Formats: sequence, C-alpha cells, structure tokens
Amino acid sequence: MTDEPPLRRRAAERRPGNEPQHPPPAAPEPTDAGTEATAEQPVPLTAPREGTPAPAATSAALAEVVARFAAGTGPVAIDAERASGYRYSQRAYLVQLRRAGAGTVLIDPLPLPDLSALDAVIGPAEWVLHAASQDLPCLAELGLRPRRLFDTELAARLAGFERVGLAALTEHLLGYTLEKHHSAADWSSRPLPESWLTYAALDVELLVDLRDALAAELERQGKQEWAAEEFAALVAAGARPPRVRAEPWRRTSGIHRLRGARAQARVRSLWYARDQIAARRDAAPGRVLPDSAIVAAAELDPKDEKTLLTLPGFGGRSVRRLARTWLAALEDARQLPEDALPVTPAVEGPPPPHRWAERDPVAAARLARCREVVVRIAGEHRLPPENLIAPDSIRRLAWTPPDEITEETVTETLRGFGARNWQLGLLVRELTAVLPTP
Repeated sequence: MTDEPPLRRRAAERRPGNEPQHPPPAAPEPTDAGTEATAEQPVPLTAPREGTPAPAATSAALAEVVARFAAGTGPVAIDAERASGYRYSQRAYLVQLRRAGAGTVLIDPLPLPDLSALDAVIGPAEWVLHAASQDLPCLAELGLRPRRLFDTELAARLAGFERVGLAALTEHLLGYTLEKHHSAADWSSRPLPESWLTYAALDVELLVDLRDALAAELERQGKQEWAAEEFAALVAAGARPPRVRAEPWRRTSGIHRLRGARAQARVRSLWYARDQIAARRDAAPGRVLPDSAIVAAAELDPKDEKTLLTLPGFGGRSVRRLARTWLAALEDARQLPEDALPVTPAVEGPPPPHRWAERDPVAAARLARCREVVVRIAGEHRLPPENLIAPDSIRRLAWTPPDEITEETVTETLRGFGARNWQLGLLVRELTAVLPTP
C-alpha cells in the first residue's frame, strides 16, 4: 500500500541491549486473531522516526504541509486530539497526519481553522483512522472529509480481535508498545508540552502499518468486502450533520432517583442554566456544575443560598459565585404552571427488553429466538454480535415484524434500519425462519 518501509520487528533485533527505536522492516508471521503474536517482550516506541515535529501554526507552515502531502504517496494516517472533559465543544485542538514521502506533521487548528487546502490534496487517498466515528465530526469542522477510509478499530472488531484499542493492536500485531498516559489531557492548553506532542505524533506513526496487517487478516478470513461496506457507511455518516438530541437534560446522571414532574422541571431548569454558562465559557458542563449537584438540588429544592451551598457539589468557589443563577433556575421551575411541566416523552420503537415479557410475551419469545440466531452466527464468524447487526435493529424487527414474513420483507425491513448487504446475507434466511411464532 505504501513505499514507506513498514515498522515491524525482526527476531534478531529483539535481543536485550539491541533494541533500536525503529528496527528495519520485516514481515510478521501470520497469526490468528485473538492469539499472541509473539512471546517476547514488545519494544516501547518512544519517538517518531523523524523526531517530534513542531505544530504548524501559520499559513506559510500550512502551505508547506500541503506541498509535502501532495508529493506523498499511499494512504494518509490521520488523528485528532480533542479536550473532552475540559471544553464545551468537541472541536479538534491538534491534528496529526502521516504519509509516505511526507513524514509526520502536527497542525494547530486554533490559528488554522480551515484545512480545506490540505483536504484538496489528500482527499483522493485512503485515510486511515482508529475509531473514525470519534474524529470525523471534528475533522469535518476543519474542512477535512474523507472520500474513503480504513478504520483500524472497526477492522479489528470484524477480524475477531478481543482487544481493539490502538495500543493493544500495535503491540499484538507490530510488536511495539505505545504510551497512552496523555489520552485524557487538556489539549486546549497552550503551549503543548513536548511529551504531549511526541505522544500525538506516535498515534499516527504506525497506523498505516497496522492498516496493512489488519487488511491482510481480513483478506485471510474473507471479510474484506464486509469491511469495505462498513467503511463506506462511516464515510456517508461522517458527511451528515450530527443529530440533535431531543430533551438532552433527561440524560443527567442520577435523574432516575427523582420522582414527579416538578422535580424533573428543576433538573431541566438547572441543566439549561448550566449549559448556557458552559457554552459561554467553552467549558465542559460537568466542570461548571456536576450532574450530582443538579440532582441533589432538584431533590431538596433549596430556597436560599445558605441551604443551597450545603448540598454536595456546591462547595467550589466558582459554583458558589453562581449561587444566584442556580437559585433563579430553581425558582423558575417552581413558578411553572402544571401544563408546562415535563411529560414522559412518547417512546419511539419498542420498549426496553426487560418489559417485553409482561407487555407482549409473544414478542419477547420472538426476540429471544432472533437473538439466539445473531449470537450463534456471530460466533461462527468470530464477530461481536453488535457488529453483525445493531441490537436496536433486531429489537425493532422482533417487536414489529412485517405483516407477511418473507426473506424479501425481512431484507427490506432490516435495510431500512441501516443494515448492510453483508449483514443481510448472513442473517436474513435464518431470521425469516424464526420470526413466525411456532
């Protein structure tokens, strides 16, 4: 796939005291997914091949990156670092890329928020990402949108590997260990420490080598067409705007403890007050006010500042400074008329599976038969059941099967839920057989 030498270990170079950072290439022996690639100790990968680059942060530096990647060949490894848990937005705070003939580059998207010029030169290439669905939205904000991609995490799932994290796969297939101790860092901080930049550069150092190893394993198992369909679905999904969740306040952790619409109204009022502040500060909502504090205040409904500040989660200085805001939100909920209180939303689709037996025993039995088919076929093909078919698709099919159950109607139903051709080919015949009530 690339003219860049792959980074894999030779047995002769793994002797203690003779372990260079980047040994010359050698093809690994093929291994079965889920088994150990080698009994020897993996080699720590501590620095990129060409050293840690300084992030490109000017238009001139970006133009140089564009020229380098236009001259490069083969797939483009790409990754992004966000500041989840620190910032309100999910934007990228660092972008890492590597390509044969271009080397590794880091880009600071704060001064360079438009990377469409780079997209124009790497767009035709295959992009290699790990857990692509996490990075595609923030890359799209910068003007980076793949036309085709290879997701190493998803490929590993389809190949049947039990451990699909980047570090685990790199160690298992390539014989190198990656440090992951900066994965939860605040990447919005500036300047970024040298050790963080090295960590970020190493995330793309081996992605193309990993891609080639996984592609070979998928081909060995006859699953390359399955992967191609999954990757195409990722590209299509990444081009769509993110879905706006209705009533996001209902996902407040611990809300299940509250009883009554008035208490839920207090959660809703506090949640939106917090959200406005978090958006204005570009701070993670939990850093403005933790969910546990929202639930505690909704439960007790304090009327004054002294009582409010005794509750768990309200002791911090920044939270105390906003005491009037929290009390005002609680008062707003208190003043709501009955017809403005939250109501239980209409449930789209089937109920939770644990309630099926009491609501519709026939459907519950149908779901059990369908699940048995999915688990068995997934096991036969060494797949996680959730990658063989989305669990929600099976629930919907079992709750409301087609009026006339045929392979054609089951295919049409599952395709409407987003099932791919390879999934339909494995499942439709047997699901059609078990859907009718015996």
